[in-house]
Amino acid sequence: MRFIKMHGLGNDYVLVNGFEEHVSDPASLARAMSDRHRGIGSDGLILIGPADDADVRMEIYNADGSRGAMCGNGLRCVAKYAYERGLCREPLIRVATDCGVRSTECFLERDRVVAVRVAMGATDYVPRDLPAFAGRRRVIDEPFVVNGRELRGTFVSTGNPHLVVFVRDFEDVNLATDGPVLENHECFPGRINVHFAKVDSRSEIAMISWERGSGAVQACGTGACAVADGAFQRGLTSFPTTVHLPGGDLVIEREAEALLMTGPAEEVFSGVWTQ
Repeated sequence: MRFIKMHGLGNDYVLVNGFEEHVSDPASLARAMSDRHRGIGSDGLILIGPADDADVRMEIYNADGSRGAMCGNGLRCVAKYAYERGLCREPLIRVATDCGVRSTECFLERDRVVAVRVAMGATDYVPRDLPAFAGRRRVIDEPFVVNGRELRGTFVSTGNPHLVVFVRDFEDVNLATDGPVLENHECFPGRINVHFAKVDSRSEIAMISWERGSGAVQACGTGACAVADGAFQRGLTSFPTTVHLPGGDLVIEREAEALLMTGPAEEVFSGVWTQ
């Protein structure tokens, strides 16, 4: 089975072309490929295939085999792959996801994709399917006890569910211990993505992320949108906002109620999986 490993700001994925390859058990394949000691090493597996209502379809499986609904960094990788591998001939590419169709725009240099802008859609603050917050319109600055201390988080959905915790300093956070506690908190029966964010100015935010199913990651595109809009809703920032992640920067813009995310996508290597 042929594959390509790609990353968006260090958030790395193994991509398999479903137009040419058949995957019978994607969850098991994701776990095997994502293993950083016995596999290729990645934050997950992305299958690219045909779509009825878009140019291509993206299916994402996290490193633990669980299904992901959406992935901003993965979307940029898919758009780059689709254009440079000839699946799409135009730089405007529509990608079907479990959260609906997302429009992407590839920025080219010498016919190579150097950056991709993704129309991420609108954010949603209503905590649907969370029994602990039934009837609540929003969960803003909610107290959570984490490892013996109180942290305050805001629920934001960008297709994926996110909990954003604004902090004054990252020294107050232990991502390896605080992340999994919040990911698996009883308030979130389906688990949740966790982000700690520090507002540096009206147009800059730094963040670190713990993704459900993958753990600590270098970047999270949907999480960056959640953080940027969460800060905007609290009156802390304006748009456009540059979000600084461990793997690099994303620029988040807002058009009406929709968010746009722009950042790079890079190919690492290709190969053949024989296991």
